[in-house]
Amino acid sequence: MTTASAPGKIILFGEHAVVYGRPALAIPVTQVHADVEIRDSDSTGILIHAPGIRLHADLNSLPSDHPVAAVVHNFLFLSRVSPSPLTPLPKSEGKFPNLNITISSTIPVASGLGSGAAVTVALVRALSAHLNHPMKDEEVNAFAYDIEKLHHGTPSGIDNTVVTYAKPVCFIKTQPIEVFNVHKPFTIVIGDTGISAPTKESVADVRKLWEADQEKWESVFDEVGEIAKQAKERIETGDWKLLGGLMDQNHALLQEMTVSSPELDALVEAARKAGAAGAKLSGGGRGGSMIALAQPEKADDISSALISAGAKNTIVTQVS
Repeated sequence: MTTASAPGKIILFGEHAVVYGRPALAIPVTQVHADVEIRDSDSTGILIHAPGIRLHADLNSLPSDHPVAAVVHNFLFLSRVSPSPLTPLPKSEGKFPNLNITISSTIPVASGLGSGAAVTVALVRALSAHLNHPMKDEEVNAFAYDIEKLHHGTPSGIDNTVVTYAKPVCFIKTQPIEVFNVHKPFTIVIGDTGISAPTKESVADVRKLWEADQEKWESVFDEVGEIAKQAKERIETGDWKLLGGLMDQNHALLQEMTVSSPELDALVEAARKAGAAGAKLSGGGRGGSMIALAQPEKADDISSALISAGAKNTIVTQVS
């Protein structure tokens, strides 16, 4: 038996603008995670079990672009077990592995917490270990990014990067990964609207805005990028209490991009009224999750306020 896990993630600053080359800050959230278990099987083929999404199927019965099938097919091609990407190997092929793959995840789907990237990273690591095809972190990250592109169109790459390395990351597209230092731990409360919000749609809508008026939106993205830079400096020097105002500024710009929603705005406002130093949506928007900066002693009160305002669940995480 082989097992592997990967954490969830949240974006602290810079979502959407990161697609256009501005910096974004993101952190792993270990309180939620995706887990994969692989066992050799006496049955022919690869059987996939994912109870959380009611999936129990033979790999060859799934469409080639199914999120889980795409990972397995591409990995088998990469490791030279399968003849071509996204193409099932004929059952007559002797090298075809016979496996039982079980996937479980505590990360809500389409919530801005990196569910898809976490499943991909956990699955490819389990496959690489079980099938004796070692992969370095940068290889896992590149693989996961290719899978993200299949399902999100033009993703920034931040989800797969944070999930792969499981460390706070400052991410700028096309530039080397920068893991940044958290000088003093601080507390974030995450509120989940419970509304499924596929990232691909909001990214595409922001793209349309940008195409219609590039000068305006480049200026907005510059503002978001500057906020992310200031936030990184505050985190690295330990002045985390100053992050609240930056969160509020970032949220206002995300509202301008039309990627917030009444539900997200209600949770952001509830968190602020309950004592959060600042709050904003996190991720693609239009649903999914928001985050609030909290004094540790106020985290429970903020969590309760978020539930009262409509959050389906909350997570309190320490950034360290």
